[in-house]
Amino acid sequence: MAEPSQPQTVETKAAAAPVQSSPPAASTKDSPDKPTRRGFFKWLTGGWVAFTTGVGMMKILTVRFLYPNVLFVPPSSFKAGYPAEYQIGQVDQRFKEKFGVWIVRNEEGFYALSTTCTHLGCQPNWLEAEQKFKCPCHGSGFYVTGINFEGPAPRPLERYRIMLADDGQILVDKSKKYQFELGQWKDAEALLRV
Repeated sequence: MAEPSQPQTVETKAAAAPVQSSPPAASTKDSPDKPTRRGFFKWLTGGWVAFTTGVGMMKILTVRFLYPNVLFVPPSSFKAGYPAEYQIGQVDQRFKEKFGVWIVRNEEGFYALSTTCTHLGCQPNWLEAEQKFKCPCHGSGFYVTGINFEGPAPRPLERYRIMLADDGQILVDKSKKYQFELGQWKDAEALLRV
């Protein structure tokens, strides 16, 4: 019977003597107060990357600063060739993309129409089969003369100044516009008579 009394004594000793916990040993790796060599090199590398990126961006901005902010717009006047190059009743579209101008020759002479719709500024297309300018945006239609006849366009297309240059070529000046509703199409430079 001596055996059952031994476990009781061990339990009694364990209950009687509380176990004191010792403080954990301070490790140098996990201490937030003391910097580590690895942490130092991480910060150093991060600082150099940020500095190098900043210097690189400054170089790019400095080079960009040396180039001017200029819009390269075509000149307001241009020569459109000799009158003999144009056929009567034809709309010449050579200058539509570069200068925004259609040159039309009829029995009276030449006139230069703007390629900007008077509704919202879209660029109409010349439909040869239907003999009209048709705006793809909202359906405005213009006769070959530039007069509006369908769609929401409030007024006809504008004409530009057109005349003969000293060398005999047709000269179109986009800085001077002529509007039908103001009676300006009757001006001498709105129609080149040849």
